[in-house]
Amino acid sequence: MRVLSGIQPSGALHLGNFFGMMKKMIEYQEQEELFCFIANYHAMTSLSDGKALAKGTLEAAASFLALGMDPERSTFWVQSDLPEVQELTWVLSNFTPMGLLERCHSYKDKVAQGLSPNHGLFAYPVLMTADILLFQSEVVPVGKDQKQHLEVARDIAIKYNNEYGEVFTVPEPDIDDNVATIPGLDGRKMSKSYGNTIDLFLDSKPLRKQIMRIVTDPTPVEEPKNPDTCNLFQIFRLFLDEAGVAELRERYLTPGLRYGDVKQELFETVHDFFAPYTERRKELLADADGLRKTLAMGAEKARYLASKTMRKVRKKGGLVY
Repeated sequence: MRVLSGIQPSGALHLGNFFGMMKKMIEYQEQEELFCFIANYHAMTSLSDGKALAKGTLEAAASFLALGMDPERSTFWVQSDLPEVQELTWVLSNFTPMGLLERCHSYKDKVAQGLSPNHGLFAYPVLMTADILLFQSEVVPVGKDQKQHLEVARDIAIKYNNEYGEVFTVPEPDIDDNVATIPGLDGRKMSKSYGNTIDLFLDSKPLRKQIMRIVTDPTPVEEPKNPDTCNLFQIFRLFLDEAGVAELRERYLTPGLRYGDVKQELFETVHDFFAPYTERRKELLADADGLRKTLAMGAEKARYLASKTMRKVRKKGGLVY
């Protein structure tokens, strides 16, 4: 099964990125044909600082590799290293009804958050569709907030196929309800846009500072706590097995639990979990040329398949004459 996903290098990666996407992609390598990329074109919708984008691209790649992405077992590249994706975006734009994009909730939400309502932000789903269809992706893991964009990709693929025959594989979503929405420090979805993240690969002091900012309710120490409405519990459970979750739940329901103690335990858990990956990431970033070489090899692998798809698209659309 061919699986594809990408991640934006628009800022520091956080627990939401790891549990919502990165961990799953690394696991997919074991059994599926994985295509995974650094979505730096997408990041331009929210990041205009070129130096920051270039730095973030290398850091995101190093983070993935440190966590276990294997470029020999998967296809791992940077989006902008494949010009075919922009060519296909233009072709698909001509099969994308305006109303389809106007109904996208993500565009409205981001504009409401203060992002400029430009064409790139509006046409984001078409670029995402090109990413997916270019590699004949069968399964695309998405969170609930991206489900509508995948539906757009399916609609565009079907519309194109109705015109030219079965050129594109129509992708299916893979939504893990257990980690579909990971809460941030304030209970809203963990997101760089909200500034409510727990970042990966932090040193001890800033990591502890972030975790201590997790919002909890004012229930007195001597009373039971409700784990199902607690941000702290919902974050901590991501690191626990079934027995560990049950034990933590029991502590919540027993009078005497102090949120400060749980935060300290979470800090130690997060720190210890990511410590070995942090060291590996530092090594990768110290050899920037080696990192770029790895990404170039991945782009070469990706371009082989992308070129096959584009040969069909050019011929069907009359661009070969």
